Amino acid sequence: MSNFYTDNKDLKFHLSHPLMKKIVDLKENNYVDKDTYDYAPVDFEDTVDSYEKVLEIVGGISGDIISPNAESVDHDGPQVIDGRVKYARGTQENYDALKNAGLIGMSLPRVYGGLNFSLVPYVMAGEMVSRADAGFANIWGLQDCAETIHEFASEEQKKEFLPRFNKGADAAMDLTEPDAGSDLQAVMLRAHFDEKRKKWLLNGVKRFITNGDAEISLVLARSEDGTTDARGLSMFIYDKNPKTMVVRRIENKLGIKGSPTCELVFTNAEAELVGDRKMGLIKYVMSLMNSARLGVGAQSVGIAEAAYREGLKYAKEREQFGKAIIHFPAIYEMLTNMELKVKASRSLLYETCRYIDVYKTYNHISGERKLEKEEREEQKYYQKLADVYTPLLKLFASEYCNEVAYDSLQIHGGSGFMKDYPIERLYRDARITNIYEGTSQLQVVAAIRGVTTGVYLKSIRDYEAREYRPDLEYIRRDLIAMTAEYEKALELVNEVNNKESHNDYLDFHARRLVEMAGNIIIGYILMGDTMRDNEFEKVTALFVKRVKAQNREKAVYIEHSELKDLSTYQK
Repeated sequence: MSNFYTDNKDLKFHLSHPLMKKIVDLKENNYVDKDTYDYAPVDFEDTVDSYEKVLEIVGGISGDIISPNAESVDHDGPQVIDGRVKYARGTQENYDALKNAGLIGMSLPRVYGGLNFSLVPYVMAGEMVSRADAGFANIWGLQDCAETIHEFASEEQKKEFLPRFNKGADAAMDLTEPDAGSDLQAVMLRAHFDEKRKKWLLNGVKRFITNGDAEISLVLARSEDGTTDARGLSMFIYDKNPKTMVVRRIENKLGIKGSPTCELVFTNAEAELVGDRKMGLIKYVMSLMNSARLGVGAQSVGIAEAAYREGLKYAKEREQFGKAIIHFPAIYEMLTNMELKVKASRSLLYETCRYIDVYKTYNHISGERKLEKEEREEQKYYQKLADVYTPLLKLFASEYCNEVAYDSLQIHGGSGFMKDYPIERLYRDARITNIYEGTSQLQVVAAIRGVTTGVYLKSIRDYEAREYRPDLEYIRRDLIAMTAEYEKALELVNEVNNKESHNDYLDFHARRLVEMAGNIIIGYILMGDTMRDNEFEKVTALFVKRVKAQNREKAVYIEHSELKDLSTYQK
């Protein structure tokens, strides 16, 4: 089997982005750990070398163990036995391989047994694991919970729970309930403080919980009596005790079947409060969800990469009418568009990841010392971008993932509909990406803030002002024209919205506006990639040509629509 890091040169390309120097220097804090830990890097080059060596290990495990296990895991799936989850054989092998390689909690500080990796290589590892088996990626990726504990828990809680991740502890985030899916403020699982035991106790039911029988779980629960909204919710750490939480059942899903999606029943389960009461949803879950959405972005890119490769391989091997089908225009155009979507979503993924990396590292530094004025301004700048790029990433990457998987199966023809080829599994796995951790529609609700506050337009102007090679001017001109078109469309929507005081009109066109802005932003990100590697020019030119037509269509629709058009769709 192949190594999923060394066989994909785009990963090393994104790892070498110029912003990585700032990220690494901030993360390593003048490389102070070199005097305490013999495996800590001594400078920037040493750090990147460590990143690459670890990514090669993840790539090898992904290609040699996780990927070959994927079909059997999909077939066998996990089981519930006496209220506990038992993984499929392949799932346990996968987890043991990564645990034995010391790759659980890799982004945690070294004092807690982690590798102190920045977010970029960690997300790259997630992309490779997702390419190998998207279902398993859900289990492995839930180590994001460790980051939330690191960011918000007390020092005592950090010392108790974080070192266990490096030793192999798995995690879960227990958020949703039978009557509280996307509307998390409706959560009713109760937390009450038992004065005799001096412990918080959890009682109630959680549903659709990925890896629900985990060793360490973050649980959103209602701690304030008489409340029904977000202000009554707090976050808790639950340390697994088989007697107080049982798995009622595992959902029988369309895809990602190796990942146990559980219904849980808590009965006087002891838990520890994280941070402040009443801030569970408002502060801590929002941070956790943003990490999860970044994870789904990486998962989407990984699945899309796998689906594209399967389509390309089949098109080269399958012959019809005396030649391989890849030589037919209908097929090679599909493959070209699939490649554009994979590369575009990957570039958006790591641009977003770098923004998050900078501001989160500043957050950790601010806990140790007061930030300088320039540092605070940088922190705010990158956080503002991260907040609006994260839903944009989740929207585009998951939608592209579904489109790439769809087209790859189509290239396979009737064979793709059979279980003889991996594309059938990839197609099913892809479908969840634009549903969980916030549907595409909810990502638009989050991303529209980037439109209305002008953050997207400001970001576009910043990209536009950069220096580009003269030979790329033809692409830049198209992006400038698209920006003017986007501004006009937004102006038309605001004009009706403000005049009629009808917010539904903005909501009605929200997705069109978000996608128009996103298309321009991705076009500029790819332009930046082209400045560093000429091989991206063809991808960038084709992508911009493609989305230019899409934006024109959206702009024309907005130009000719009216407030009364809403009644056509309202029921």
